[in-house]
Amino acid sequence: MAKNQSIRIRPFVLQNDMEAFIALQAIPNYTPANTAYTQSTLQTNLDAMNAARQLEINTQNALDAARDAAAAAEWNFHNGMLGAKDQVIAQFGDDSNEVQAMGLKKKSERARPTRKSA
Repeated sequence: MAKNQSIRIRPFVLQNDMEAFIALQAIPNYTPANTAYTQSTLQTNLDAMNAARQLEINTQNALDAARDAAAAAEWNFHNGMLGAKDQVIAQFGDDSNEVQAMGLKKKSERARPTRKSA
């Protein structure tokens, strides 16, 4: 038994296990002393592993779709706020308190350009 069973098993190890299981099924007189290692128990374990992997894939796909939907909603909101800031500037002017309330700088508060001396 492995010491750390919380990490994933490498794919080549699982492939070797699958090949060994197929070879085990071809052995006609296989009767283990420990019933935890019978062909039917191993088949049940294989089916459970496949079901868990399918659930993982489906859940990952759902997570990816939810992440895409959240990103689209965030961009939609962000673009709306950029448009609203433009509308505040257009309605109240670029040096108004409303512009400052939107988190923008007033035109009068911007740094004046200075000449660089040679």
